[in-house]
Amino acid sequence: MKKQKFYKNNLNGGAAMMIVVIFFLFISLTILVGIMTPTLREFKIAGTNFNSKNAYYLAESGVEDALYRIRNSKQISANESIVLGSTSTTTTITDISSSQKEIVSLGDRGSNERNVKLTVSTGVGVSFSYGVQTGKGGFTMSNGSSVIGSVYSNGPITGPGSITGSATSANSATLTSDQSNGTGTPAYNVSFGNANSTQDFGQSFQISTDEFVNKVQLYIKKVGTPSSITVNIKTDSSGSPSSTVKTTGTLSASSVSTTYGWVNVTFTTNPQLDAGTTYWIVLDSSTNASNYYVIGGNDNGYVSGASKIATSAGAWSNNSPSTIDGFFNLYTGGLTGKIDGITIGTGTVGNAYANNVKNSTIRGTNYCQTGSGNNKTCNTTLADSVSVDMPISDQNIVDWKDAGEDGGIHTGNLSISSDTSLGPKKITGDLTIGNGDTLTMSGTLWVQGNLVMNVNSKIKMHSSYGDSEGVIIVDGTVDIGNGAKFFDSGTTGSYIMVLSTSNSSLAINVSNNAGAVVLYAANGTVHLNNNAGAVSITAYNIDLAQNAEIVYNSGLVNANFSSGPSGSYNVSSWKEIE
Repeated sequence: MKKQKFYKNNLNGGAAMMIVVIFFLFISLTILVGIMTPTLREFKIAGTNFNSKNAYYLAESGVEDALYRIRNSKQISANESIVLGSTSTTTTITDISSSQKEIVSLGDRGSNERNVKLTVSTGVGVSFSYGVQTGKGGFTMSNGSSVIGSVYSNGPITGPGSITGSATSANSATLTSDQSNGTGTPAYNVSFGNANSTQDFGQSFQISTDEFVNKVQLYIKKVGTPSSITVNIKTDSSGSPSSTVKTTGTLSASSVSTTYGWVNVTFTTNPQLDAGTTYWIVLDSSTNASNYYVIGGNDNGYVSGASKIATSAGAWSNNSPSTIDGFFNLYTGGLTGKIDGITIGTGTVGNAYANNVKNSTIRGTNYCQTGSGNNKTCNTTLADSVSVDMPISDQNIVDWKDAGEDGGIHTGNLSISSDTSLGPKKITGDLTIGNGDTLTMSGTLWVQGNLVMNVNSKIKMHSSYGDSEGVIIVDGTVDIGNGAKFFDSGTTGSYIMVLSTSNSSLAINVSNNAGAVVLYAANGTVHLNNNAGAVSITAYNIDLAQNAEIVYNSGLVNANFSSGPSGSYNVSSWKEIE
């Protein structure tokens, strides 16, 4: 009996040990699971974070790559992809306007996606954002002429030339009745075209701001059946209309009634008129005692001008009384951008931006409201471009003039007849460089007269300029002769800018060649003759002759000059988006 009891006690002890072991294993497993679960979760979070960061950095790379390509006019499509291992990014480029782009890059790694958006706008300040920029005078091209770069014009872009970048022709200001006189019943009825002594009528005026002339309205009636008459805008000569015609239009006899009414006269061209300058509306009629016109008038109704009457011989005299002013409305602005006859872009890149585009070949997108004779129909999704300011302010010019004067003053004309170093310096007369002679600029030059570069003459920058720009301010005109050239300092990115403040129709004339020069004439016309060239031109009006070429080099990069054949773009915003 005792032996049996001992066996039973051992059996109970083994069972208890098994329970303890199982319980210990269960507790250990619970603890192990409790430790491993957050660890695995942290590993998963770390992996997701790693993939997300990879996606973000590649998205950043996408926008940086696009920005570099846009700034330096490299080939780029509206959609670009970059693949790096298992990570990829897709970059989409959208034109917000002619001067602003949106770049969105989507980075993707292991289903982890990050979006980065970059908005860029063309540069401002003393920054040349285009190969060519013009004021309201527009840009005219001839056969074989070309711009290696982009063009932004506040006026029309016309002619059989080619532009490798984009071309923008902006609208002018909105249509405005800038000058007006007369309402109600006229106090005076001024007849003209009824006798040799009263053949023509003239009304002088001055506009309030520099702007394109659009049309004129006249409060007029007819007697009998006179013929249509010519309406001119003329300049002033000693208080009477001159022989210089700014623009012309036709007053159709059929639009005039035998009772007073307002009649529109549009013009064949739309030149800019200058504020505070006297011009004349001249109604040029034939003479017939039975068929003539009558314009309404009042006494001293318009303080900024006066009316006159002309004989058939063209002699002007005062009306009677001399204080009569005709009823008229003169409208300015309201003109839309126009591109006509231009080849724009290379490959699939290079857009047109204008209200009206016709007879043109566009490699990129044709952003217009109306068009005809083009290789592409109008994409009407963008609003018309608006006029932009010139990149150099009056104060910039004053500062450069001061810098020139700080180096001393040369009184009178200065002729360079041998290799000479000069600058900074103010020259009160003309600066002339002789045939084959070289002027080395060692500082800013201010020429109050004209700059004349004779055949094969040279202006080069002193090596001390490094990669900075050199400036020559000329208050008169600039004539760059055959073979005359400009040279940099020997360092890439250095250029000479020749700036004329003249409002001449030939403010800067380049015969051929030119070299490392930026030409600027915000108030006048720059004309490039056959085979002439420059790296950038900004002017009120630019005229390129056959085979003239503007090559906007990427070397235009320093404190004042921005780079890129299709314009310098500055970053407006850069952020991650949903």
